[in-house]
Parts: sequence; structure tokens; C-alpha cells
Amino acid sequence: MNRDLRVCFVGDSFVAGVGDPDFRGWVGRLASAAHAEGIPLTAYNLGVRRQTSAEILRRFRAECAPRLPDGVDARVVLSFGVNDAMHENGGSRVAPDESVANLGELLAQAGERGWPVLMVAPPPIADDEHNARTAALDERFAQVCAAAEVPYVRVHQLLRDSAVWAADVRAGDGAHPGAAGYEEMAALIVPQWRAWLSR
Repeated sequence: MNRDLRVCFVGDSFVAGVGDPDFRGWVGRLASAAHAEGIPLTAYNLGVRRQTSAEILRRFRAECAPRLPDGVDARVVLSFGVNDAMHENGGSRVAPDESVANLGELLAQAGERGWPVLMVAPPPIADDEHNARTAALDERFAQVCAAAEVPYVRVHQLLRDSAVWAADVRAGDGAHPGAAGYEEMAALIVPQWRAWLSR
């Protein structure tokens, strides 16, 4: 019998692939890469535009549980943080300490169900001040994941240094890239994605 591999991709608009005219984003590209390498999987895209870690935490269990029943190879990919760092009403939409606590709780809930997690860092946008706040979260997220022995894909700084990503974001809405940007992001994730699927 074939392996019943199911992966929930949970996060924000970057997970949903907003801005990609091909409607694949980085999530669709990872799933396609797995199929091309003989690893068929069922991919559930649970990205919701503008959502913060707090909103993702509230829906996490209810949305993942029916898609990841007992008896399957059930896994979760998380990615968020850009909306947490958005400046509103004199501060971030979600305070950094709360963002970190939300990530810890998400990892704990996944651990209780036996769902292995891969965490992808929040990408940069065309706003240096916002990116500084996101980069600080990126560092703290990496520490949380290291402590929990969860693989963490450090895409934030690499994409900040990418001319392809920057041009694609500027050509779009200032936050989301098009197909070329998502291709760039997916390429950074693929090596750890492959290693994670092989576990």
C-alpha cells in the first residue's frame, strides 16, 4: 500500500500564494517537487490573508485535525510573522513576546498529536522598518524551533538579499511577489523540505 502522506500548510497570505498569477505560490511548488521525485502527497493549503499567529493558533487544531486523521503520515508546515510585525496603533499587531508564545503553543499542539512540523521563516516585504521587526521575530522563531528540535528554514535574510524577490515584490503590491519570487522562495525551502519528508 502506498504511503498516505498528508501535509497541512498553515499560515498567512504568503502560504496562500497571494500575488502569484499561476496560483501555486511556494506551497504548490513544494508539492509539485515532491510528486516529481516520486513522493505523492495530499497538500492542504490553509493560508489566510492578513492573519497573525494569534488567529492561526485559534484555528489550528480545528482545521488540521480532520485533514490529519490517525493512521496517516500526518505533517504540518507553519509560516507566519509578517502580519504580526505590521505596525498598527503605535505598535506591532501582535507583540513579539506573544508571537513567540503562539509559536511555542502551536508546536506543543502539533507535538501532542504526533505531527512533525517544518517551520518556514516570514519573508521580507518592500519596507525596511517592517523588515527589521520581522527579522527580529525571525531570530526568536529560530531559537524556539531549535529548542523544540523543529527544522526552521531561514529564508528571510536570503530573500532580502535577492534581487529577484525584491523586484517581484516592488512590481506587485509591495508585499507579495509574483511567480518568479515564489519560485525563488521555494528553491530556498526545497532542500530542508526534502530532508524533512524523508524522516
